[in-house]
Amino acid sequence: MAHLFRDLSLGHSKRESTPPPPPLQTKPPPMPTNKLTPTDLQSPLGQLASQLTDSDLRLTAYDVFLAVCRTSASKPLSTSASSISDSPSQNSPGQNHNHSPSSPALQRSLTSAAASKMKKALGLKSPGSKKSPGSAPGSGQGKSKRPTTVGELMRIQMRVPESVDARVRRALLRIGGGLVGRRIESVVLPLELLQQLKQSDFSDQQEYDAWQKRNLRVLEAGLLLHPRVPLDKSNNASQRLRQIIHAALDRPIETGKNNESMQVLRSAVMSLASRSDGSLSDSCHWADGIPLNLRLYEMLLETCFDINDETSIVEEVDELMEQIKKTWLILGINQMLHNLCFAWVLFHRFVSTGQVEMDLLYAADGQLAEVAKDAKTTRDPEYSKILSSTLSSILGWAEKRLLAYHDTFDSGNVYTMQGIVSLGVSAAKVLVEDVSTEYRRKRKEVDVGRNRIDTYIRSSLRTAFAQRMEKADSSRRASKNQPNPLPVLAILAKDVGELAVHEKQVFSPILKGWHPLAAGVAVATLHSCYANEIKQFISGITELTPDAVQVLRAADKLEKDLVQIAVEDAVDSDDGGKAIIREMPPYEAETAIANLVKGWIKTRLDRLKEWVDRNLQQEVWNPQANQEGYALSAVETLRIIDETLDAFFQLPIPAHPALLPDVIVGLDKCLQYYVIKAKSGCASRNTYIPTMPALTRCEIGSKFQGVWKKKEKSQNTQKRNSQVATMNGDKSFGIPQLCVRINTLHHIRSEMDVLEKRIVTHLRNCESAHLEDFSNGLSKRFELTPAACVEGVQQLSEAVAYRIVFHDLSHVLWDGLYVGEPSSSRIDPLLQELEQNLLVISETVHDRVRTRIITDIMKASCDGFLLVLLAGGPSRAFSRQDSQIIEDDFKALKDLFWANGDGLPADLIDKFSATVRDVLPLFRTDTESLIERFKRVTLEAYGSSARSRLPLPPTSGQWNPTEPNTLLRVLCYRNDEAASRFLKKTYNLPKKL
Repeated sequence: MAHLFRDLSLGHSKRESTPPPPPLQTKPPPMPTNKLTPTDLQSPLGQLASQLTDSDLRLTAYDVFLAVCRTSASKPLSTSASSISDSPSQNSPGQNHNHSPSSPALQRSLTSAAASKMKKALGLKSPGSKKSPGSAPGSGQGKSKRPTTVGELMRIQMRVPESVDARVRRALLRIGGGLVGRRIESVVLPLELLQQLKQSDFSDQQEYDAWQKRNLRVLEAGLLLHPRVPLDKSNNASQRLRQIIHAALDRPIETGKNNESMQVLRSAVMSLASRSDGSLSDSCHWADGIPLNLRLYEMLLETCFDINDETSIVEEVDELMEQIKKTWLILGINQMLHNLCFAWVLFHRFVSTGQVEMDLLYAADGQLAEVAKDAKTTRDPEYSKILSSTLSSILGWAEKRLLAYHDTFDSGNVYTMQGIVSLGVSAAKVLVEDVSTEYRRKRKEVDVGRNRIDTYIRSSLRTAFAQRMEKADSSRRASKNQPNPLPVLAILAKDVGELAVHEKQVFSPILKGWHPLAAGVAVATLHSCYANEIKQFISGITELTPDAVQVLRAADKLEKDLVQIAVEDAVDSDDGGKAIIREMPPYEAETAIANLVKGWIKTRLDRLKEWVDRNLQQEVWNPQANQEGYALSAVETLRIIDETLDAFFQLPIPAHPALLPDVIVGLDKCLQYYVIKAKSGCASRNTYIPTMPALTRCEIGSKFQGVWKKKEKSQNTQKRNSQVATMNGDKSFGIPQLCVRINTLHHIRSEMDVLEKRIVTHLRNCESAHLEDFSNGLSKRFELTPAACVEGVQQLSEAVAYRIVFHDLSHVLWDGLYVGEPSSSRIDPLLQELEQNLLVISETVHDRVRTRIITDIMKASCDGFLLVLLAGGPSRAFSRQDSQIIEDDFKALKDLFWANGDGLPADLIDKFSATVRDVLPLFRTDTESLIERFKRVTLEAYGSSARSRLPLPPTSGQWNPTEPNTLLRVLCYRNDEAASRFLKKTYNLPKKL
C-alpha cells in the first residue's frame, strides 16, 4: 500500500499494549449503532434496496473476510517475541475455545517492530494511551494483552462477539472440507453457511431467525436487487428465488440439512450466481454487484481505525489491509475501486469524528490524488458513476462549508480550512477534467482550482454581506432613540470595511494558494454588494442632509479602503490588478456629494436672487437710513452672503476647496446682479447733455436780438425737458438718492476684500484643504462684482455731475449764461447754485468717492461752459472784447473747485480744464486770422478736394483750437461783419434758426 501514499507526510505511533478480549458470551450483545455516520452525509457508494442494516453488512463482511483468509495459502508467520514474552502462559483465542485449527492467514502474528509504512505515508497517528482493541469495561484484572493475530484484531475491530466468530469458523471448516480443488470464490458463502449451520448452533431461536434472515437478504441483495450480471426479465430462477426468499422471511426454513427446501434454494441461487460476467473465471457472482460490494468493502476498510481512538489507524494496518484486499475476488473490487472507497472512508471518518483530526483530511486528500490518476486511465461507466457520486458527495460537503466559509470558520478552527479547500478543489478537478463529458468534448483550458476558489469567495462574502446588512439594520433600530444615530449604510460601510480587513488577514492568505488574487476578488465582491445599496440610496437623495453626507462619506472611505486592498493584492499579478479594478466601478460618492452641494448652492443662490429682486423694488435709497449713507438692502444682501459662506463651510463634506469656486461664482453673480439693478434706470452722462442747435451766423447789430433770445430759450427748455422727463416723476433718482446708490456700490466693493479674507480663514480651518488651495488665489476671488461696482460708480458719478450741470442748473447755465449781452449775463448765478450742490454732495457721499464726484461735476461744468461758447445758439454772440469777460468767468469757475486749496487739487483742475484753456484764446484772436487758420486746417484735413470749395466740417464734440469745426463755431458766434460775410459766402449759413 505504501506506494499509493508516497507523497504524504509521516505519522506518529502512540499504540500501547491492550487488555485481553472479554470472555465468551453465550448470547451476543446487541451491535452498537454507528455513531460515526452524520445525518448530513449519506454514503455515495450507493443505497441498498434491501432491508440490510449496517450491523448486517458488518457481519456479512466479516464472514467474507474469514472465508478468504482461511482458504488463502499464505505462509504462517512465527509468533513475535514481544507477544510471547508478554503472555507466556496464555493460549490463543482459537485454542482457548476449542476452535478447529485456524487458517495460516488468520493466525499470522502481528508485529510491532516498526511503525506502519502505510501510516507513515498517510501521515496518520497510531492509537494513543486509550483502550486498545479488545479492551472493554469489566474485561478482567491483570496485565493487558494485545491481539496476537490478524483474525483476532479484525474480530475486535468489527465488534464481532467471540461466539459469532467461533460459529462462523466452524461452518467454514465444514465448507472447506468440500472445497477440494476449488476456490472460495466459486461458492456462494451465505448459501453454504445456511447449509452448514442449524438452529442448535445458536443460543436461542431469536438469534437463529435473525441470522437466517440476514443471509437470505444478502442473497436477495446480491442476486436479485444488485446483481453483477443484469437479470433477464424472463429468468425463471430469479422469480423462483424471490418467492423462496419472501416465503422464508415470513416463515423460516430449516437449515443445516440437505432437505428439499435447501435443495430448491440452492438450485435457484446457483442458477443466478453462476451466470458469466464475460470473464473466464468460474467465480460465483453473489457479492460483487454495485453497490452491495462497495458497502461491504466499506465495512472492512472501517476496521483500519482503532475502535477506542476513532481518529487513529491501528498499528497493524499494513497486515490488516493485506488480508482485507484478499476479499477483492469475492467482492469484485479492483485497485481503482479500492482507492476510491478508501478515500471516502478516510474523508467520512474525518467528518464523523468532529472534523478535528486534520491528518485524516490530509490523508483523504492524498488518496484523492491516486483517484485522480485512476480517473485519467479509465472510461468504465460503472466506475465513473461511483466516482462521480463519491466526489460529488465530498465536494458537496466541502462546498456547503466553503460557500459560506465565514459562517464555518473562525479563529478556533480556521486551521482546518486549508485542508477542506484542498480536498474540495481536488474533487472538483477530477469531476471537471475527468468526469465531465462537456469538458472532454471542448477540451477547454480551465483552471478549476482558481474558478472554485473564486466561487467560494464571492458566495461567502455575499452571504457575510447580507448578514452584516441585517446586523446594521438591527443596530440602527436599537439606537433610534439615541441622539444622532448613525444611518444604516454608514454602519454597514464600517462593518464591511472591517470584514474586508478580516478577510485579508485571515482567509486570503489561505485561499491565495489556489487564487493569486484572493483578496482582490473578496474586496471586489464586497464593493459590488455595497454598490447595489449605495447606488439605490444615491438615486433616492433629493437634498443635502446630514445623514446623506454621512453615508456618502462612509461609502467613499470604504471604496478607497477596498481599492487599496485590491491594488496591494495585485502588485505581482500579470495585469497589475486591472481586471479586478474593472470589477469595481466607482460609487461616485464624491460626485454625488458634489451634486448635492451644487443643488444646495443653487437653492441658496435662487433664494438670494429672489430676495435681491424683492428688496430692490422696495428700496427708497434714503440718505438718512443709516449713518454710513448706503442702502439697507445692500447690508442685508452682504449679511446673507456671509451666512451662506458660513453654512457652506459647516457642511459635513470632504471637498470644500473643490466646491468653493462654485459658491463664489454663484455669489459673485448675485452681487453683480444687485449692482446692475442698483444702477439701472439712473440715466448716464449723455442723457443730460443738450442737443446742439444748427450752425448760424450772427446778425450784426440786430434790434430783434431779444426776440431770438426768447424763442431760443423756449425751444431749448422743451428739448431738455423731454430728455429728462423720466427722471422727474421718481424721487428715487434724485441727487441724494443717486449719491446713496454710489455709496452702496462703493461699500459692496470694499466688502469684497473682507469676504475674500474670511474665505481664506474658513479654508485654514477646513481639514480637507491643501497648500495649493491657498496659493490659487483666483478660486477665492470675486471677479464680476468689483468690476461692476467700479463701472457703476463711474456711471452714477457722471450721471450726478451732468444732471446737476445740465438739468438742475440749466436755468443759470444753458438758459442764462451769456444770453444777449455777455457783460450782463455772466457766470455768477451759476457759481452760486453750483456751490450749493457741491455742499450737498460733500455731505452725502462717502469720503472715498467724494473727490471723484466733484471732479466729474467740474468736468461737466467745463463741458457746459464750452457748449455755451461753441453751441449756444443764435441768442449768443461774442466780440473780441468779450474774451476778457469769458476768461475771468472761467477763472472764477476753477476757483470754485479749488476753494482756496480746500477743494480739488490744482493739478487735477488743470488736467480737466485743459480743453477750455486751449480754446479760449480763439475768442481773443482777430477774425481774419481765424478765417485763415480755418482754411488751412480744413485743407490739411481734406486735401486737394477742398481747394475748389471748403467742405463743412462735421461736429465731433472734441473741441480743439486746431480742429476745423471748433474754429468754424468760434466764427459762427463772432459778432463781426467779416465773419458773417465769410460764413454767408462759404456755407450760406442763416442768421437765425
